[in-house]
Amino acid sequence: MIENIITSFKFKFKFKVHLTKNTSEQFFMKKILLSFAAMTLVLSTNSAKADEGMWQPNQLPTIAKQLTKAGLKLNPNDLTDLTGFPMGAIVSLGGCTASFVSDKGLVASNHHCVYGSVQYNSTAENNLLKNGFLAKSFDEELPATPGSRIYVTEEISEVTDLVKANLTDNMSGSDRYKAIDTSSKTLVAACEDDDRYRCSVVNFHGGLEYYLFKQLTIRDVRLVHAPASSIGKYGGDIDNWMWPRHTGDYGFYRAYVGKDGQPADFSKDNVPYEPKHHLKVNKSSVDEGDYIMVLGYPGRTNRYRTAYEVENQFTWVYPEAKAYREEIIDLIHQHSEVGSEARIKYESTLAGLANYAKNYGSMINSYNKGSFLTRKQTLESDLNTWLASDKKRKSKYGESLKGLNKLLKESNGQQARDLILGYLRYSKMLSTANSLYRLSIEKQLPNIERERGYQERDIARFEQGMKAVNRRYDENIDKEILVAMLTHYVALPKNERLSSFDDFFNLNGISAANFNEKALRKQLASMYKGTELSSQEQRLALMEKNQSDFEKSADPFIQLAVKSYKERKAIEDKSKELAGNIQAFRPKYMEALIAYFNDNNLPVYADANSTLRITYGNVKGYSPQDGITATPYTNLEGIVAKDTGVAPFDAPKKQLDLINKKQYGEYAKASLGSVPVNYLGTLDITGGNSGSPTLNDKAEFVGLVFDGVYESIIGDWDYDTKLNRSIHVDIRYMLWTMEHVDGATNLIEEMDIVE
Repeated sequence: MIENIITSFKFKFKFKVHLTKNTSEQFFMKKILLSFAAMTLVLSTNSAKADEGMWQPNQLPTIAKQLTKAGLKLNPNDLTDLTGFPMGAIVSLGGCTASFVSDKGLVASNHHCVYGSVQYNSTAENNLLKNGFLAKSFDEELPATPGSRIYVTEEISEVTDLVKANLTDNMSGSDRYKAIDTSSKTLVAACEDDDRYRCSVVNFHGGLEYYLFKQLTIRDVRLVHAPASSIGKYGGDIDNWMWPRHTGDYGFYRAYVGKDGQPADFSKDNVPYEPKHHLKVNKSSVDEGDYIMVLGYPGRTNRYRTAYEVENQFTWVYPEAKAYREEIIDLIHQHSEVGSEARIKYESTLAGLANYAKNYGSMINSYNKGSFLTRKQTLESDLNTWLASDKKRKSKYGESLKGLNKLLKESNGQQARDLILGYLRYSKMLSTANSLYRLSIEKQLPNIERERGYQERDIARFEQGMKAVNRRYDENIDKEILVAMLTHYVALPKNERLSSFDDFFNLNGISAANFNEKALRKQLASMYKGTELSSQEQRLALMEKNQSDFEKSADPFIQLAVKSYKERKAIEDKSKELAGNIQAFRPKYMEALIAYFNDNNLPVYADANSTLRITYGNVKGYSPQDGITATPYTNLEGIVAKDTGVAPFDAPKKQLDLINKKQYGEYAKASLGSVPVNYLGTLDITGGNSGSPTLNDKAEFVGLVFDGVYESIIGDWDYDTKLNRSIHVDIRYMLWTMEHVDGATNLIEEMDIVE
């Protein structure tokens, strides 16, 4: 089976390479492409709400009229060429988006996307988070966080038939999951025939389609510039997701390669990467009503989830997850002073926790005051009526929704336990022990059978993760997180608990009512005293140990990892069984839903899944509530108005002085009488789009998207054209700050500036 998949895959790529050499092959491939284009057209319509949709590059010809009508000056077909302009300049950071803005590998992204690297290089004595960082020359640039990567997508191939080649209707969920997983891993292995590339198989429409993504992977990433947090995070969590906004959310990396121009591990001998394409920077930016678009890697949306999933997510998951995040935030604040070594180590963690805690709050608020669930239920009722009206449709899809919901409810049967176990990962000692022990087990298996994250392709990043632990770990805080999560754990019903945890922590017969926190703290104090996992040298040494070495270990955290492994693995296996069964129903449901949408002239595009997409719209304000209209621009004077001298509204004195003196340089916008800071757009974005370049009608760089307004957060689930607004940092503010505040003139000179 594996050999057949590899052979089919290699043939496919050989076929593409030699396309121009054989007329019959050309004709055959043309038929395939025409068929695919027809299918894509079916999955998109001209009736999409204004600006809604995260479109795949291959779909753009089908919405060419809308793009041109919105204001795009380029040929939409040009945006389908992944190695051409501008797509070739767009890169992924693995969680954020970025773009090349010079021919020397200079990469622009958000401040919060490079924040981890700033934190990694900060100490109490040299606090780059507070002071900012600027390299005036190549040799002053600092290594980014270990494991940092820049991914350049070079090829996308549809592999649905190859992934599903060995599926049958009567196979078990586990067998189905394994078949899909094995096929995907085999395709990835064939694609990664040298270490320059990172490949992934990604499903679309819940497993209805599968695509293989091939990305050039740059492994030497260096921090070039980040403004002080009082600029890059101005307003902090208070202003996060809010408008009006005055945040300079930008930062710069540089990509380095070996002297041969190929990706290489960090070396002082490496040279800046020279991309085939980079974006020109238009310092005139854009005006209200102008066309803008964002090219990037949005993380995840959930617009095709069932009504049951919606209700469970908004009434249980989000409230519980929000509470856990806020609890951990409070613990970190309580046990670390601002500016202390411990606080600096957790600044990146705090930012992530706070971001999503606020996100979940908005989700819950919008859901409670809206009609989202009712509309979902109505949609499903209408869908069922439509299916019942046709015998063929009813026979093919009639049970898909019912069967899917039954499995989803089963999957959520122990979600309280699963959520707590998930948040236990915030204990570095516990998660490190679990990962190292799992590695020793996975290493015994053939590479193709190993769990993702433990294959040979993952070992280098695994090692870098082990090296980075100490920059993200404080013993006291780690201990407090464990105490908090285990306190929640003992409140679980007995049948949802792990006997290995109960035995190890002496919790048998213990509930929330008789829980002895003092005894737990005493045991944890002994565990932290007895562990060697806080030593980088020890962690790296353990990567080479076998399973029996771990089972003989006296390290208390390793002992816990060993004793709990069978139960944790059983939970994982059950989850895979259910996931495999769900994979038999969700594609059928999505196929039915797509057919229904097309029959009713409704838009269809795939949910975001961290793959390359384009979203477009215009610079435009909005009305968040009755009687209030928000204009699309903020300016420098708004920074002064908000300033209190106390974080997060503590703008640098130099910046305030420049504003008060109206020293705008060449970056003022006439209609504002000042330099614009942030602006609003109608673009359909989500997490992962952070750092995406905002482009004008000629695909010139005019800013960075970094957030959405509070009212549009629920857009991940429920798009509303009236309230959905993206927030962008204006290129004029970036350039003004770089030139007049930070003196980053070397970077301005490096970029290709146009008007």
